[in-house]
Amino acid sequence: MQRQHEPLAAGAQHPAVPVVGILMVGAPGSEQFRRLFREVMQEMGYIEGQNIHYEFRSDQGQISRLPELAAELVRLKVDVIVTWFTPAAQAAKEVTREIPIVMMLVGNPIETGLVESLPRPGGNITGMAGVGAELAGKTVELIRDMLPSERRIVALANAPDPFSKPFLEHIRLGGAATGTTIEPLMIHSVEELEAGFSAMDKDKPDAVIVQPSLPSKRAAELAVQHRIPAVSVVRAFVEEGGLLSFVSAELDMYRRGAIYVDKILKGARPADLPVQRPTKFELIINMKTAKAIGLTVPPEFLARVDEVIE
Repeated sequence: MQRQHEPLAAGAQHPAVPVVGILMVGAPGSEQFRRLFREVMQEMGYIEGQNIHYEFRSDQGQISRLPELAAELVRLKVDVIVTWFTPAAQAAKEVTREIPIVMMLVGNPIETGLVESLPRPGGNITGMAGVGAELAGKTVELIRDMLPSERRIVALANAPDPFSKPFLEHIRLGGAATGTTIEPLMIHSVEELEAGFSAMDKDKPDAVIVQPSLPSKRAAELAVQHRIPAVSVVRAFVEEGGLLSFVSAELDMYRRGAIYVDKILKGARPADLPVQRPTKFELIINMKTAKAIGLTVPPEFLARVDEVIE
């Protein structure tokens, strides 16, 4: 897919550098995505300033800004829009049916109405479907393995994010399978996050599961402050002080997404590119946090961990 500048002289045509718009939710891990995506594109021969140009837009943690940021990318007539997280993909879908959209780490794209099916996405959207909801359900089992006596988990869900519905559904399923009581707590703002943790002091849960699009660095800090084990499904959470993350291997996903961007720039249609799901997963634990909250991790659980942050 090549665009052309207006001719500088009669009959002269100069191919334009392709422009890739990047629309991101300002959640932890967004800067890592930005860096890794550019790196894998460079590995494929796309050198910024030479044969590719990027337009990055982040909502800076305010999901309500996404529709206007998506519209801005459309006005710039970018060749492809790459979206990171579900709300960004939905905002892009609302403003264009023509510009190809490549999703990155988007949870349950069929349930959230982004694509018709994974093998045949239809329309102008394809990419990498995250399995964050399924992973969130799996974390209930992991928490039980780490804390055999646990019986009650609070699930912190980001109310404005449509991904909160499948996120909570899978956690409830995990609770039913393990005999764990799940208490959803819908969060609309950082203030509600703070109040939610303060309220937990009265009847402390065994653990909390944090939806990735929440201000998870603050959630991790509050969990340590209130001495509650906190788990999520993005790597950045455990790096920022959360206890445990069960994640899909992000670099592998970003690399496969970059391959789709390359194919689309060369003329492929999103409707012909099946939506892919992750195949590699990692369990990461922060032992500094375990020590800070007074948690002894069973050796048999630690033996299953892929990476330990000391």
